Amino acid sequence: MSSISMRPDLPSKGAAERSDAARNRERLLTAARELISECGAAGLTMDRLAEQAGVGKGTVFRRFGSRAGLMLTLLSESEAAFQERFMFGPPPLGPGAPGLQRLIAFGVERIAYTVEFGELALAAQNTSRGEFEPPAAALWHWHIELLLRGEGLDADPWLMARSLAATLAPDRLLNLLKVHGVSMERLAASWQDLVTRVVSGA
Repeated sequence: MSSISMRPDLPSKGAAERSDAARNRERLLTAARELISECGAAGLTMDRLAEQAGVGKGTVFRRFGSRAGLMLTLLSESEAAFQERFMFGPPPLGPGAPGLQRLIAFGVERIAYTVEFGELALAAQNTSRGEFEPPAAALWHWHIELLLRGEGLDADPWLMARSLAATLAPDRLLNLLKVHGVSMERLAASWQDLVTRVVSGA
């Protein structure tokens, strides 16, 4: 199974692009990452990005469509790397470990992912129309459901997978981390306790 893009309608890396368009895209993405490192995702505007990259504002909109489109493009690479790790990487996150260990590792890694990319994900959510749920979320849900089924959970594993995934939502985790001062270690321990209780009750 291949990874699922956060923004599947965007050209893939293998798609043919004019060399100037490809250069502009990379220049814009590099400039966007620089701005985020300097002032956070909230400080990344289309105007500032165009100025930082030395291109016209129209070029930014033609390339990404909107600020949300830009955020999703920036997330796609990190999300694809995460998908590769839980689908094909070494255990316990990847195949080869018992289902419960993989569930625990998945949550722990998503918490770490949110610490690194959560503000970007939240910015994408807040600038999208309606409720933001990336296409990749379908893969997270499927993965959790598959692990639950492998551990013998037959009491609506489809819904349970979504309930568990909701606890890893970036807005919830960032609120706990930044507003309530909950540490990564405490979040990871809570996730481990939660999924262990769910699986042990199967």
